[in-house]
Amino acid sequence: MLVAPAAYAGGRGGNGTRGETEQRADTSDNGTVSVTVGGVVFDRSKNGSGGSAGALRASTSWTPPPCWYAPKYTPEQLQNHLEPIWEAGSTGHEWDAEQRKKYLNPDEPEKDFNKDKSGKGYWWGSYVNKSYPPGWDSCDEDYFWVDQGDPPPADIENAVTPEILAELAYSEIRVPGTEVTLAPAEAAKVNLPTWAWLDGAEFKPVSVTASVPVIGIEATATAEPVSLEIEPGTPDAETFPASGVCEINGGRIGEPYAKGKAEQTPPCGVKYLRSSGDGTFPLQATVTWKIEWTGTGGAGGDLPDGSFGATQDVVVQEIQAINR
Repeated sequence: MLVAPAAYAGGRGGNGTRGETEQRADTSDNGTVSVTVGGVVFDRSKNGSGGSAGALRASTSWTPPPCWYAPKYTPEQLQNHLEPIWEAGSTGHEWDAEQRKKYLNPDEPEKDFNKDKSGKGYWWGSYVNKSYPPGWDSCDEDYFWVDQGDPPPADIENAVTPEILAELAYSEIRVPGTEVTLAPAEAAKVNLPTWAWLDGAEFKPVSVTASVPVIGIEATATAEPVSLEIEPGTPDAETFPASGVCEINGGRIGEPYAKGKAEQTPPCGVKYLRSSGDGTFPLQATVTWKIEWTGTGGAGGDLPDGSFGATQDVVVQEIQAINR
């Protein structure tokens, strides 16, 4: 049985469709947390965690679907949902009459809410991204029936498929914060390299799996770190490498500083050319994550790279020299 939507969100479209959001957190016996949102179950057990974790920003103008269609009701559940609305008369006589004809007229193909197909399919309906991004109201198709085992109609945009599930999983990915380790740790020195690196143990792949169990489809979106971009926070600085982009190598970005390397060129770092005075420079560290997905039936592919960054204050001091 499907879970009835927990909250109504959005208005009725011209044909009477209702965009809804549903959110319910479940914890299984083994402690794995799953969250049901809009008819889709998200397994976040392999997601990034911690107070500094955050959502990815796509490297292109692409965005996850603002709304989508998924199985919503059995015939009996749709009847229980619609009849009180008709009786209340809040949607207007004309729409109510059209709906009654569609679902109750014995001459219509979907008479009696398709109860003769109970257990053989579901009524699909629209759901809305709870943040209401642009386009959230574009899923304005009325409820439509899909037989169990059949794909949704090809002309219905954003009906859940493995690829749509992967895109929705993308929006649920959380990656760890990006505060880099710097050496010297207390303060950078003018004209001396500052080494920067990220611990590979913290920057391992993370993933979210989205599924619709009632129709047996799923997709997993996996984010893997590929590079770190450093912006020193002042034009009076040089980065290593010159592009400011440090590639991941052996599960680590950059290389930890070791004694005796003070004047060597780090594989990842920055050299400040002037002091920060009584203040600091806002060093911006941004990690780029490559996103791949796999899904039911061997489906899979790439989604746009994502990035997540943070700013940290860097003190830069002049080196004091004494002449004798």
